[in-house]
Amino acid sequence: MIEPEVVRLCWATKLLDEELEAWRNRPLGEIRYLILDARYEIMRHGGVVRDAAVLSAIGVGPDERRRVLGVSVALSEAEVHWRCFLESLVVRGLRGVEFIVSDDHAGLRAARRAVLGGATWQRSQFHLAQNAIHHAPNAMIRKRIGSELRAVWNAETLPKAETALAELVANYRDTAPKLAAWLEENVPEGLAVFTLPEHHRRRLRTSNPMERAVQQELKRRTAKVRVFPSEDALLRLVSAILVEIDEQWASDTKAYIKWECQDA
Repeated sequence: MIEPEVVRLCWATKLLDEELEAWRNRPLGEIRYLILDARYEIMRHGGVVRDAAVLSAIGVGPDERRRVLGVSVALSEAEVHWRCFLESLVVRGLRGVEFIVSDDHAGLRAARRAVLGGATWQRSQFHLAQNAIHHAPNAMIRKRIGSELRAVWNAETLPKAETALAELVANYRDTAPKLAAWLEENVPEGLAVFTLPEHHRRRLRTSNPMERAVQQELKRRTAKVRVFPSEDALLRLVSAILVEIDEQWASDTKAYIKWECQDA
């Protein structure tokens, strides 16, 4: 005979899953700015312990507030998984995306182009700086490359940023040619933010708003579970956490990004 406590727990879990599924499938609308990111957790899948990618999206719409738009659990960040996730947002009514911020993951890049190809893409400057450090040939350059890139990104205008980047590339052309080539090819993808109004750039130059507000909280809360027993268990917990974050943002009376300055 099944214990009453077990029955109550199963019933409560079923109700929670239904509520979270309804939240994940709630209608969306116009979102002008979109930030995409992923983190990895460990779960059991088919009797095997595997890494699982938690794909998530936040956005800013006409109401000037941040919103958690959705979350999905997949076995990797392959294009098929990112594409399915982005298409699910569109099916729910996502429209009007003008600007996307994300890291440069091959699967995400391909999916973004296929589903939201009309939006301008900003490669996260934070992740670019981390990648540049890995391409630096010695400790001295690794120590200073971050501040050198900040000088490019903190330029007043796009032409000035492009000039600063050209000078940086020239400085490394002889001493670190591979780094110079990498900077020349990749850093321009971090300059799209200069097409935005100046007062929007600080919010959209990196995916850090996602990192700080979402990923760090997910990490803090999921760290207590070393291995999730199933995909459902992982999706349940991350969805519940994101619901809390979304409700906190909804109750904030302060605008995250003000549009009227853009339209003025």
